[in-house]
Amino acid sequence: MTVTIRPADPREPQATRLLQGSHALMRSLFAEDECHFLEIDALCVPTVHFFVAERAGTAIGCGALAVKDGYGEVKSMFTDPQARGAGAAAAILTRLETTAREQGLPWMKLETGNVLHPAHRLYERHGFTVCDPFGDYVAHPASLFYEKPLT
Repeated sequence: MTVTIRPADPREPQATRLLQGSHALMRSLFAEDECHFLEIDALCVPTVHFFVAERAGTAIGCGALAVKDGYGEVKSMFTDPQARGAGAAAAILTRLETTAREQGLPWMKLETGNVLHPAHRLYERHGFTVCDPFGDYVAHPASLFYEKPLT
């Protein structure tokens, strides 16, 4: 079945379900001070573009682009465990890159957990490379930082 990507409100029940699943996973893998996800209300601001991936009318993944000064930060990337391998994450990441380019951003950046190896492979397949901490982040053994130039 085809995966489609659409803008969404993080407060939609299916989007909220995905975000809560993501938050629970992060809390199970990392200490609270190592979790850098945005709460649902923080995803509902004009500088954040939030998308869901759907298959047969069911939300199976989500992701967001937070527009920052000089870059877009990838946030809230998550695919329902039952739907992994369907291409949802790749489709969302492609949509986030399109959005970043439409916003005129020269870079995409992200922070991810050091043990999230499938995520690392996804980002690297899409042209991201490891970089130093950015924005308000500080170096930490539980975090990896990635960037991708868009210009």
